[in-house]
Amino acid sequence: MFNSISGKYDVLNRTLSIGIDGIWRSRVVKELKKIQPKSLLDVATGTGDLILAAAPFVQDQLIGLDLSPGMLELGQKKVNQSRFSQRIQMQVGDAEQLPFESDSFEIITCAFGVRNFENLQAGLKEFHRTLSPNGKAMILEFSRPSQGLLAALFLFYFRHILPRIGRLVSKDPAAYTYLPQSVAAFPDGEDFLNELRKAGFSNPHQHRMTLGVATLYTAEK
Repeated sequence: MFNSISGKYDVLNRTLSIGIDGIWRSRVVKELKKIQPKSLLDVATGTGDLILAAAPFVQDQLIGLDLSPGMLELGQKKVNQSRFSQRIQMQVGDAEQLPFESDSFEIITCAFGVRNFENLQAGLKEFHRTLSPNGKAMILEFSRPSQGLLAALFLFYFRHILPRIGRLVSKDPAAYTYLPQSVAAFPDGEDFLNELRKAGFSNPHQHRMTLGVATLYTAEK
């Protein structure tokens, strides 16, 4: 599915989020500026937006990993056109079986990808395994406003308007029907913090953004 929509992915992200997706990623970058890590792994890197935004604040190793060769092909083109082309490595890989040794990265990021894991705990445990001691996971994901008019409007947009626009632009009938289904099924908020604890992480926190439409989760090894 992601291979089939890769060519339209970036424009759809900007359109369907009204450009707010860039603001959400900037929150991750703000945290990275404080840490200035030596190494970072971006899981479900897609077309590379987050890893490129993070690159100025990572001192050495940057790896973007994704299961979709089609998405990575576009991401690699963006990397090649950037000033970080010598430092960013893009590779195909499975988040639930990360092809890296334990204790390899100071930071692991993942933007709008964990809800697509077939086995959420398997993926989070791999994050924990490959993080170095005292390393940090930063996970950006959609969440659901819990009450009031905004919640009703959000659900209406996600269930009825977003899939129609997505199908029209991407020409893939499944892709943007899948999105609201995956968001609805994802254990957000406190439930996801519990998933992080279960995977072995400590000090999990959540920072909700845009009135709860997206959340940045952080946790430490």
